Amino acid sequence: MGRSRRTPGGTVAVPLAIVVFAGLLSGCRSPVPFRGRPGPDAPVAGLGAPVPYVRPAHSPPVVDQRGDLPDAPPDVYAATRAGMLSPAVRDLPRRVYVPDARGRAVEVIDPATYRVLRRIPVGRAPQQVVPSWDLKTLWVTSPGGLVPINPRTGTAGRTVPVAAPSDLYFSVDGREALLLDSRRGRIDVRDPHTMRHRRTLRMPCAGLTSADFSATGDTLVAGCARSGRLVRVDLRRHRTAGTLALAHDADPQDVRLSPDGRTFYVADAARGGVWLVDAARFRKSGFIRTGRGAHGLYPSRDARVLYVTNRGARTVSLISFARHRVTGRWRVPVSPDMGGVSPTGRVLWLSAEADDAVYALSTRTGRPLRRIAVGPGPHGLCVHPQPGRFSLGHTGNYR
Repeated sequence: MGRSRRTPGGTVAVPLAIVVFAGLLSGCRSPVPFRGRPGPDAPVAGLGAPVPYVRPAHSPPVVDQRGDLPDAPPDVYAATRAGMLSPAVRDLPRRVYVPDARGRAVEVIDPATYRVLRRIPVGRAPQQVVPSWDLKTLWVTSPGGLVPINPRTGTAGRTVPVAAPSDLYFSVDGREALLLDSRRGRIDVRDPHTMRHRRTLRMPCAGLTSADFSATGDTLVAGCARSGRLVRVDLRRHRTAGTLALAHDADPQDVRLSPDGRTFYVADAARGGVWLVDAARFRKSGFIRTGRGAHGLYPSRDARVLYVTNRGARTVSLISFARHRVTGRWRVPVSPDMGGVSPTGRVLWLSAEADDAVYALSTRTGRPLRRIAVGPGPHGLCVHPQPGRFSLGHTGNYR
């Protein structure tokens, strides 16, 4: 750009290009509308002008979820706070999906009215309802295979034949579906959309129950109910990376990572409590007694509390993530099984297999808000949609 020069009157002559450019910035608006709301992650231009929205050709792999501020503590659940629904599900109807484990259908409950709206036939003995990584499909595990449900229309698709799947997960980058086979002690790696088989990972223990991922997503930790152990799987190399014995009579059930990514919480139905396992060293670091038959683990919407369903004790224990101890206990009319937290965080939904009912509990008081009668043997209940950018599987593990 040329230098400014003085006029005979002593004033400075500004080049015409600068004047025109400044006028464009002050008086013109971008011809491409800006999509999104202002925030720390909103795109901006160097001079403050709106930036057009460009959809990337491929979603980059997500390494781990941290707080928005540089000095904020790590938080793997930072994107699952109340109201933080993905654009993919914001217009979906709010529903609670309940598989009838002793029946042949998935029942759909309206959480606003507490009424059963419909029954979706899916075949014999459905066990769990699992949201897909992209949140667009609900996969129902059953002895006959995997049944896809469209949450927008409430209709079931064609069953994908699979021999007795026990649980379903998705890698953090969304590129692989991981199907746990409890009976044969293996994990099948499948296409996350078609569920076509890719490879099989043999596990050194049987009775695979539930699992969760490390904060970086490169490791999966799963429970082995028949041997009282945990198994760690290296997902980059697709091989076992070790086992951890909890106790000779342990019965590990649900597994959930702490918000800071440092500790795996493992429910033990036999010991009546929750094991703490160091995520980096893969060693036991503590045990919290909660009640007989500890089974399901569900973080609160603010990620401060872990709800633990205790089947035998008929209670829900509240564990403080910060204090590593029980800070509250709620009595439940019947044995609580599996559940999920509402998008607002105000309701904890629980299935009661022995009562053929679903209970809605207030997360403020712990008192039952409503009992909804459903089909025989309600089990792997799923609240959908929930806050989060993607699903890691199970009945509602979001990041």
